[in-house]
Parts: sequence; structure tokens; C-alpha cells
Amino acid sequence: MKGTLQHKIAAGKSGIVFYSLTPPKITTESEKVTVIAGNQIERLKNLDIDGLILYDIQDEALRTDKERPFSFIPTISPEVYSKELLATLPVPKIIYKSIANHTREMFADWLSRNTDLEATVFVGASSQQQVQATNFSLSDAYQVKKEMGLDILLGGVTIPERHTRKGDEHLRMFSKMEHGCNFFVSQCIYNINETKNVMSDYHYHAMTNNTRPVPVIFTLTPCGSLKTLQFMEWLGIEVPKWVYNDLKYSKDILQSSIYTATNIAGEILNYATTKNLPVGFNIESVSNKKDEIMAAHEILENVLHMVKPLKTEVNESKRAMPAY
Repeated sequence: MKGTLQHKIAAGKSGIVFYSLTPPKITTESEKVTVIAGNQIERLKNLDIDGLILYDIQDEALRTDKERPFSFIPTISPEVYSKELLATLPVPKIIYKSIANHTREMFADWLSRNTDLEATVFVGASSQQQVQATNFSLSDAYQVKKEMGLDILLGGVTIPERHTRKGDEHLRMFSKMEHGCNFFVSQCIYNINETKNVMSDYHYHAMTNNTRPVPVIFTLTPCGSLKTLQFMEWLGIEVPKWVYNDLKYSKDILQSSIYTATNIAGEILNYATTKNLPVGFNIESVSNKKDEIMAAHEILENVLHMVKPLKTEVNESKRAMPAY
């Protein structure tokens, strides 16, 4: 399974599809955790996904002065949840790992205890204060992995909203590629213009520097309430006013968000095809509400239908490779 995902990423294929979950909160009773994991395995075992992302959730209170819409409760460590409760799920696991509050020694110890991971995505601290407190940055984390010589598929995070503020997100991506990142997963997106801006700069920088771009997996998520919408904005996700209004005044906000996410996926896929950029999608399911879980599955089915032609070797071989 790992080899298949590695091959697709190394080959720069489009149409890679991930599904993502947040492990249960640490306050959840062990019996209930077992039930939750069992239900997740049943729902996911027959889906045509290329990997399962397990998030490492952090407080992020230092990132903004705004009040957090939902209280923060730590979750079970994603690598522990993967190994102990989702081991029977026959799909590659991509483990997110936040370097926040880690020193170099702590992070090296974590890596040494998890050399069997299939894939991982390192996540930087949410504030400069955290980096200064530990004297350990995301670049340091990449260096530690390199020094340890671990054969773990490495991904990076990309944030389209950051491109609007600073205009250098594509340069951050190429810097992470130099540090060993083989693919990227975006923060949840609702602003297609910001996303296209990043894709455009990413494409033309690769072309002018004779560099081959790696796959970018764009995250889509359903939104079931105004409070969830406010939480998304608290996380730094840019929701255009017209999208916000469409969701807010919709008779069914969840169904409206499914429609919006599906349209975004189609627009990304169409734009990427014109540029021969390798793109895929990550369908995020971080709610424990049944209707929002089913909404995530509906988005997933819509996306799988869109990328189906890209998943066949016949169609893939016909796609012209860019002259990077």
C-alpha cells in the first residue's frame, strides 16, 4: 500500500484522493474509542481512497487574539490511534505531526519511536513565540529527519490564504521541496481565487526554473452550521463574502457546502489540467455528527467521480508531461 502511494506521488500523478479524520478526544472513554474506530473502519474500508490523513490537533490560541468558537480538548495522538485502533484498515496512513512545543531532542525522540510510519506531514508552530520558546522550527524538523535518514514519505502544508498576505506561498513550497517534501496538503479551501493564485505562481515558478512540481492535495470540508463557519474563519480559512452569504442564508447550509466544495474541486481540476499541474483532493471529516460525516462522504463520492479518468493508466499515459 505504501509503495503504491509513493509511486503515484513520485510519478507526479493527478487524481490522488485522501480522506482525513481527527482522532477522538483524550477524554473519550476507551470503550467508546474502540466503537468509533470500528465504525470508521467499516465506513472507509471499501472506499477508493489513496490514503487516510490523521490530524495532530493543536490549540493555536497564540495565533490570534480572537476568542476560539469551540473549546480546545487534546486528542489521542494520531500515530497511536493509527497503530492501535486503525491497523486493520488497508490503506496508507498519513500522520500529521505538529512541532509546536517540541525541542530538537523531543522531536528526534518522537521520530526514533515512529520509524515505521508510512507517511507524515510536519506542521509548523502556529506562532513565532512557540518557535522562540523551544528554539526549534519547521526547517529544523526537516533537518532532523534528513540526519536520521528515515525512509518515510514526507509531505508539507500549504496555505493559500498566506499567499494573499505575503505573496510567497509558492516559494515556501519550493523551499519545503528542497527539504524533502514530496507532496503538499492544503488547509481547507473555500476561496477559489486565492487557490488559483497559488497554483499559477507554483506552475510558472516551476516552469521558469526547470523544476518539476510535486502533487498538491487540496482539502475540502463540509460546513454544517454558522458556528462551524465561524470556527473555520478563526482557523484562518478565508471564506469569500458571497460564499459566506450563500451558506448563511441557505435553507440547508450542509447541502449548500457540499455543492460549494464540489464546484471548487471541479474548478481546481479544470485549471490544473490546463497547466498540467498534478493535483488531488483531501476530503476532511472532523465532525462527530452523523449528518456532517455523511456530507463528507457525499463530497468524496463527487470527487472520486471527477478524478476517475485520471486514475486509469490508459488516460494517464495520454496526458502530456510539461517541459519543466
